Amino acid sequence: MKAVVIEKDKSLKWTEVECPEMKKGELMIKVCCAAVNRADLLQREGSYPPPPGCPDWPGLEVSGTVCALSEDAEKAGRWKVGDKVCALLGGGGYAQYVCVPEEMVMPIPDGISMTEASALPEAFATAYLNLFIEGGAKAGDTLLMQAGASGLASVIIPMAKAFGLRVITTVYKTELVKTIAHLGADVVVDTSKEKLSEVLKREAESGHPLNIAIDCLGSENVGECFPYVAYGCRWIMIATLAGDISSVNMRTMYVKNIRLIGSTLRSKTPEVKGKILASLVRDVWPKVTSGEVRPTIYAVLPIEEAEKAHDMLYGGNSAGKIVLTIE
Repeated sequence: MKAVVIEKDKSLKWTEVECPEMKKGELMIKVCCAAVNRADLLQREGSYPPPPGCPDWPGLEVSGTVCALSEDAEKAGRWKVGDKVCALLGGGGYAQYVCVPEEMVMPIPDGISMTEASALPEAFATAYLNLFIEGGAKAGDTLLMQAGASGLASVIIPMAKAFGLRVITTVYKTELVKTIAHLGADVVVDTSKEKLSEVLKREAESGHPLNIAIDCLGSENVGECFPYVAYGCRWIMIATLAGDISSVNMRTMYVKNIRLIGSTLRSKTPEVKGKILASLVRDVWPKVTSGEVRPTIYAVLPIEEAEKAHDMLYGGNSAGKIVLTIE
């Protein structure tokens, strides 16, 4: 089979590799589409290796067709050859075939294309993990979702709105304000013109203090914003694209009972991931089918153009998910 291999010079090459072999409890999927994530860029740079036992090539989420099952997966009875599915992977999605534990596989919601389905598992599972498990989100809460033009924000913002949250998001340049308008955020902060901490102060004064932040940027913003969050606020760090270091007033943290939480989906055990995916299908798939929550697809490229897809993400101008198609 073929897969996208990371060369020694960090370039990407669509080339022949050994086909994966199913392990106990796994099934094999013939891949139709693979979505691109920032974690793929980090893996390419050498700073985010795949978990032990996963292929060396990138790719955390795919859609496709079940083409074979291990004996244990067949006995479990959830899937059969020919089922159209999407799956969350530890790695290896940029390929013609993937092997994955059967509990990491989900049905494709009604009315969703294969292209859209490939953009569901990683982003939607990350959204569910951080909104509801780490963040304890409930209707009426105020959420800050950093980097509103990111693929993850294109999922988290409408998901939060569908469950009754008020949403604040950020963009780093004015042109992106209109680009993400369809997501329905209540407040969009253009950080080229205004400091986030000043906006959060106004929100708090108007009765909407921040209850949850999902932050992929980090930097000094974190400490600057803490004085203006609600008592018991959960500030969840999922990446630090804008900087690793922030000065934090510890007294503010304990007086306000602020929870500063580090969170990554990829590091969770298969058992925990399986529970997240089951909750996702139960709680969120009906809203996907109804159209309340849908992935935003920014670009669709053939797998041979994986490097171009990565360049789009590096450029920071994509508003939504980038998907690679495999013939």
